[in-house]
Amino acid sequence: MLQVPNQDEYQEYYEPYVKVIPEGDLIQILKSQLSEMKILIDNLTEEQALFRYAPEKWSIKEVLGHVTDTERIMSYRLLRIGRGDTTDLAGFDDQLYVRNANFNQQSLSNLLQYFEATRHSTIAVMSTLSNEAWLRRGTANQTEVSARALAYIIAGHERHHRQVIHDKYLAALR
Repeated sequence: MLQVPNQDEYQEYYEPYVKVIPEGDLIQILKSQLSEMKILIDNLTEEQALFRYAPEKWSIKEVLGHVTDTERIMSYRLLRIGRGDTTDLAGFDDQLYVRNANFNQQSLSNLLQYFEATRHSTIAVMSTLSNEAWLRRGTANQTEVSARALAYIIAGHERHHRQVIHDKYLAALR
């Protein structure tokens, strides 16, 4: 069973993501999140999925795309660090990614498939890691991070944004 990472295994910025995920079977948590995200947004219309609760905020489609792109990058970092790669890994600009992704022109069904494929890939990578691999550390975005911290960040990031969709987007659509 994967233990919650220590605070020295990740940048303070990620604390809100890490602390919302309980210790336990992280693979099962990730599988549950996949179902929960699909239930949350699967019945939205294309028009509803374009909703922004404020002018400067992303649409629901953009939030889902952001969650997926971020997970793909974090999972790649987890793979490299878990395999012992000590190469400094670059950061990324999430605003730039969303701006250039054209998520609003894609169908919600396609974005859900992208999320599902990415999540299954993340779970597959995690399933190959040894106990030793989870504790390995590397550098991403000029900050030291462990493989297990990345796993918790992935789960916490999805949970955070799913809660935002529920509380701010869907509540406003009712």
